[in-house]
Amino acid sequence: MSKLALRNVSRFYGSVEAVADFSLELAQGEFVSLLGPSGCGKTTTLRMIAGFVPPSAGTIEMDGQVISSPTNVVPPEKRRMSMIFQSYAIWPNMTVGENVGFGLQVRKLSRAEIDRRVDAILDVVQMRSLKGRYPAELSGGQQQRVALARAIVVEPEVLLLDEPLSNLDANLREEMRFEIRRLHDAFKITTVYVTHDQSEAMVTSDRIVVMNKGRIEQVDAPHKLYVRPKSRFVAGFIGRTNFLEGKRQGSDVCFDGFSAAASRLEGADAAGGLLYSLRPQAIGLSSQKPNGNSVAVEAEIAGRSYLGEYWDYQVRPLAGAGAVRVSTGPNAIFEVGSRVWLEIDPAAMVRVE
Repeated sequence: MSKLALRNVSRFYGSVEAVADFSLELAQGEFVSLLGPSGCGKTTTLRMIAGFVPPSAGTIEMDGQVISSPTNVVPPEKRRMSMIFQSYAIWPNMTVGENVGFGLQVRKLSRAEIDRRVDAILDVVQMRSLKGRYPAELSGGQQQRVALARAIVVEPEVLLLDEPLSNLDANLREEMRFEIRRLHDAFKITTVYVTHDQSEAMVTSDRIVVMNKGRIEQVDAPHKLYVRPKSRFVAGFIGRTNFLEGKRQGSDVCFDGFSAAASRLEGADAAGGLLYSLRPQAIGLSSQKPNGNSVAVEAEIAGRSYLGEYWDYQVRPLAGAGAVRVSTGPNAIFEVGSRVWLEIDPAAMVRVE
């Protein structure tokens, strides 16, 4: 039995369908992210799971029991869930210890038990030494840790997080991604995480649900989403990619500036136009014509950007009109205007709809 299940859930606001026919099951202890652009329905879905919003259609189940339907919604406080908001929602007039222990007080635990559990969770989030401080005396990352500790200390069966890192700077966001995953590995709480940041989802999640216009585009493990996207939207939203349009001509598929044997491309037997996704780092770039089974394409460097860990090149095949993006290591330096060779492996080209 799944821990949490959404079955054909939809949510309308007037004539606007914010979430459409959403079905998903989470196993006990699984970490699943809802990923997509603003307005795709991910936060509405999370709020329905939390019990703040009833579904217009479908049901939400926990441990096999219906907790939300269009006619009956179990109140949020009776769902055995904890939620962390974008704003953290920690009380400014309470110390760190008081904030973390508040939910335990509401549950009428003894003072000794509250102190024991608060100290234990503050040790886990490395905040024990700051137990007596107030939120105004904490950094953004420390406030986020307080919010995490407060949510986890009550031992929820499901943890919900709504873009919890969006208010942090880039370096701190990166640090907190790993912190959230570390805490999940320690406590194994079934978790639903909402974000528009694909890096956050990739680092933290067991599975990612990519959403677009209220619907699920694809559900998969992070690495599978990246290497085997099923749609143009997923390929473009998860990482960077080149979209290559091709047309079957005899035994070959012709693209802008090069061609490849149809037998080496997946889905090349389909009728009509063909669209492939090719990641920038899957393309080789060299000054000498490559040997081997890859497709060799003579090209010219049209532009470049140095990003520290890699070069981002715009490379235009000599026989084509458009450029492709190619990522190389920091030591692979080519001047703008220089002649180069592209090395394209047809096996790395993924057909998308």
